[in-house]
Amino acid sequence: MELKVITHDFSVCKVKDYSQVDLSKEYCFTGKTDEENSLVCLTKDVPPNVLERDDAWKAFRIQGVLDFSLIGILAKISTLLAENKIGIFAISTYNTDYILTKAKDYRSALDVLAKAGYQIVE
Repeated sequence: MELKVITHDFSVCKVKDYSQVDLSKEYCFTGKTDEENSLVCLTKDVPPNVLERDDAWKAFRIQGVLDFSLIGILAKISTLLAENKIGIFAISTYNTDYILTKAKDYRSALDVLAKAGYQIVE
C-alpha cells in the first residue's frame, strides 16, 4: 500500500463558525456537531475566527481510492504507530484516509510504516 507524503504544515482548530473559512483551499476538512465546528487546514490558512487551535501537524494519505468494503486499513496504521508511541489525528474522506501526526513524530511515523512494508511516496 502506498502512503503519499504531504509537505504542508497543518493546524487542527475549533472555529466559531465557517463564515471565514476558505473552502476553496487545497486542504480544508470540516466537521460540525451539536457541540463544535472543527476545521483542519493548512496553518497558513487558519481563519481569524478560530476559538482554539493546535499547530505543528504533518500529514500523509493512503494513495488511491479505497473501496468501502475494505476493513482495517486505518486500524493497522494506527496500531503500528501506537505501538511506537506516535499519536495520530485521522480524517476520512469519500476517497481515502488522511493521517496526521505531530511534526516532531512525522519522520519516525514514516520510518515505522516503511519498515512494516508500506511504500512511502514523497
